[in-house]
Amino acid sequence: MKGNKYPWVVVGLLWLVALLNYMDRQMLATMRPSMQLDIAELQSAENFGILMAIFLWIYGGISPAAGIIADRFNRKGLIVGSLFVWSGVTFAMGFATNFDQLYVLRAIMGVSEALYIPAALSLIADYHNGKTRSLAIGIHMTGLYMGQALGGFGATIAATMSWQFTFQSFGLIGIIYSFILLVFLKELSSKKGFSGRIGEAVAPGKAFRFLLGNPSFWILLLYFTLPSLPGWAVKNWLPTLFSETLHIDMATAGPLSTITTSGSSLIGVLVGGYLSDRWVQKNLRGRVYTGAIGLALTIPALVLIGFGSSLLHIVLAAFCFGFGFGLFDANNMPILCQLVPSRYRATGYGLMNLTGIFSGALITDWLGKSSDAGNLGQSFAWLAIVVFIILTVQLYFLRPKTIDYVQS
Repeated sequence: MKGNKYPWVVVGLLWLVALLNYMDRQMLATMRPSMQLDIAELQSAENFGILMAIFLWIYGGISPAAGIIADRFNRKGLIVGSLFVWSGVTFAMGFATNFDQLYVLRAIMGVSEALYIPAALSLIADYHNGKTRSLAIGIHMTGLYMGQALGGFGATIAATMSWQFTFQSFGLIGIIYSFILLVFLKELSSKKGFSGRIGEAVAPGKAFRFLLGNPSFWILLLYFTLPSLPGWAVKNWLPTLFSETLHIDMATAGPLSTITTSGSSLIGVLVGGYLSDRWVQKNLRGRVYTGAIGLALTIPALVLIGFGSSLLHIVLAAFCFGFGFGLFDANNMPILCQLVPSRYRATGYGLMNLTGIFSGALITDWLGKSSDAGNLGQSFAWLAIVVFIILTVQLYFLRPKTIDYVQS
């Protein structure tokens, strides 16, 4: 296969992994009504929030280590291994009979899924230069959003079949695909002229000193973290908000909310990738500006999601949020590539995941209590202020000096 085609084959192979990554974690968010009939503890929204949050706490805590491992060792092995483990966990969740079992399995899933994103994005970024990097990562991100959308059908399948069957079926699909990936996915070799290296020894201390000694990385860290609050709020609680506000059952609210946000995000990452790859050729802040446009769109969307009362208003707001978040999401790793050399990028993204996921865990817990108190919509609207603050900071301080940082 010609070398100029295989980088896109890598994107295609990892696209399905990304889909499974988000689908397996998202299904739980929409299957609560079915599961609580068998597991009584899930009748409490606070308990459900705790179950969702443990994944985020573990995922975030492991992310820096996952980035370090990806910068030091074979990324193909990490990707295949993490897929196999989290798919096995998904399969096992179909046999869970109590809250404690779900809690432990969700924690294990957090460990296994954390290993995937830094390794995958680092591999794609090394295969694609500055001219195609945002689009390649954007296409990969569409897999995440497609998985999120399909995860919304977990409630529909569970209502037709059972929640046990749903977990078991999709877990088995992932296990089978991990063996397919083992055959066709290739790690980068420096002999092929790419910037990546297999097993390049990068001391963790050196990586952290470089990253944390770089003021621009701190701005990027904040820029990635604060939008994660509304991002995770939408992923974990929008189905519930749709159900409560529109007075519809979760089997309908789940697919409606996830398809609306994920479908629009899918469009957003493609538009954002295409736009920023061209804008950055003319202006080094092109990727920053593209992400800023996306964040600006989420501000009115969050207010309308929180206070809207009609199907039209809430669905349009969710679509606007998803599209804007897609513009933002497609450019995080590409902006990191403008600030950090290849050998530190997985570690850098791991740190970003740490802060982003921890903020998601906090917001998930808080919204669980807010839902029990009947204030879920108002809490969504307040998040618009957080986005406005970071948008202002980003536009003022984030000023990359090169399209692709190459360490001398």
